[in-house]
Amino acid sequence: MLKKTPVLATFIFVAIFCCLSPVASAYSNTVYNWSYKPEKDNKPVTTEPEYLDMLERANGFFIGDTTQKELYLTFDNGYENGYTEKVLDVLKEKEVPAAFFVTGHYLNDATDLVKRMVDEGHIVGNHSWHHPSLPGVGDGRLMSELNKVRERFTEITGVKEMNYLRPPRGQFSERSLMLSEKLGYTNVFWSMAYKDWEVDKQKGGDYAYNQIMKRIHPGAVMLIHSVSSDNAEALPRVIDDARKQGYVFKSLDDYMFKKQTDGLPFP
Repeated sequence: MLKKTPVLATFIFVAIFCCLSPVASAYSNTVYNWSYKPEKDNKPVTTEPEYLDMLERANGFFIGDTTQKELYLTFDNGYENGYTEKVLDVLKEKEVPAAFFVTGHYLNDATDLVKRMVDEGHIVGNHSWHHPSLPGVGDGRLMSELNKVRERFTEITGVKEMNYLRPPRGQFSERSLMLSEKLGYTNVFWSMAYKDWEVDKQKGGDYAYNQIMKRIHPGAVMLIHSVSSDNAEALPRVIDDARKQGYVFKSLDDYMFKKQTDGLPFP
């Protein structure tokens, strides 16, 4: 009996560890940086086959229904730079839904704007508390980063649900995708973006307008940053002219509902 005890204890420890850390033990943590392959003439973009495979298994997406001229407007809000109020004014006037992915810093620094986002029918998503690379932190830290944002968001707004995640820095791994999916999140990447986040290198509303309009395409998940004065200036014209081209602005919820009810093929 004395000889068997250490073996039994070791077995129990390993079993408990595996139950507590199934994601860490089952999935690769190879780090990837999100990217897509642009197409000419406003055609839908593509991405790497291995990215598609991981996203499909984790119930994430980067592009909407490419058979329809639909646009999904999303903003990453790491901090407030004074332009989100103008953005919200435009969205309200034009009756356009959007998703805002917020950090802990933003929740604490721009509480009134977060409340306004919810009050005006927009989606507020998770961008993590401290904006770390999610593959670069352990399971416990990853869960804490996401849980703190959701808890603070609920304290501010009373809304308990937070369904979408934008991985900070666009970095992900099979492990980070699967763990966040187990926490109830749909990972949302993007199929349209440009270098708009350098606040000391803004080039004017016309520049932003041209960069955005040459990149929109059917099903585009548009990533733009509300810290950009250029984006705030260009947004009204972008919305008006996209609509003139036949595009309709939809919310992420619209796409998820269509995906679940119509059985849209992935992606």
